[in-house]
Amino acid sequence: MSSTSIQVQPWGTVAGKEVKKFTIKNSKNQEVDIISYGATITAIRTPNKVGQIDDVVCGFDNIEGYLSSINPYFGATVGRVANRIAGGRFTIDNVQYQVSKNIGNDTLHGGFKGWNFKVWEATIEKDSVVMSLLSQDGDEGFPGAVLASITFKLTDDGKLQIEIQSTTTKATPVNLTNHSYFNLAGHVIILFAHLILFIQSMKNQTMYIKHLFIYKTFFCYKFSINLEMIKS
Repeated sequence: MSSTSIQVQPWGTVAGKEVKKFTIKNSKNQEVDIISYGATITAIRTPNKVGQIDDVVCGFDNIEGYLSSINPYFGATVGRVANRIAGGRFTIDNVQYQVSKNIGNDTLHGGFKGWNFKVWEATIEKDSVVMSLLSQDGDEGFPGAVLASITFKLTDDGKLQIEIQSTTTKATPVNLTNHSYFNLAGHVIILFAHLILFIQSMKNQTMYIKHLFIYKTFFCYKFSINLEMIKS
């Protein structure tokens, strides 16, 4: 039987709607904080190798931080379409749609009022937190209404499970993701890849492939993430 506990508390208001913060805790004292604004993960606290509890994701301590224009989608659920849509245009069933362009000539993470800006309905169901959102037909120019549901669950063996489901009334692009920023400093990683895809121009979405052997760090060998690597 799961020993997970869930606490909920008010965490401010957005456009007159109450924002709630949920804290999921398992038997190993690992905790995850999630707010109903943007179905956003604000903290993941877990013991390190010496037992000290650390928060391993970037986030803000209050709702004002998430409302700031400089918030880089910390921990948010982004949609209706994560990432960019070149020119804000796409075609479905021979019909071309123009959606809002919120980054130059392109659409990023759903537009000016993507799902990270919405206050989601939130409930506790057994050992999980479930958040849901109804995006109306025409939201940011996208066709069809979408009913989305996200289930957050923290297991006793330390797994944070995020299950996303959505149903639509019309054919429409749906590509959701969680936008958490993890602290990877000092981690040793290995990527079994010989090729890497570079974005040459964000303006016209052109990309090209390069072989990794031309770089100092060959990713098929173990290497440690450090500040100098990030700066480069």
